[in-house]
Amino acid sequence: MELQADMQKRLNRAIGQLTGVKAMIEDNRYCGDVLTQLAAAESAVRRVSEMVLAEHMRTCVVEEVRAGNDEVIDEVMALMRRFSK
Repeated sequence: MELQADMQKRLNRAIGQLTGVKAMIEDNRYCGDVLTQLAAAESAVRRVSEMVLAEHMRTCVVEEVRAGNDEVIDEVMALMRRFSK
């Protein structure tokens, strides 16, 4: 599945960035450089979260609504609030 491969690639990149941040902290590197790498890792993770949420809405949520379970909308709203912070 192409979406899954893309998410795996993005997660691997974020893991690599976090590993790099850990090494930078151990090496007592300049704080600005550490923060730049942390921002990049955070952005990568946030993008994967957005992708998972969109896929959840296209599949699971649509199926639940079609089955008559409108309560799933409340779940989606709660999930969206978590990621809008």
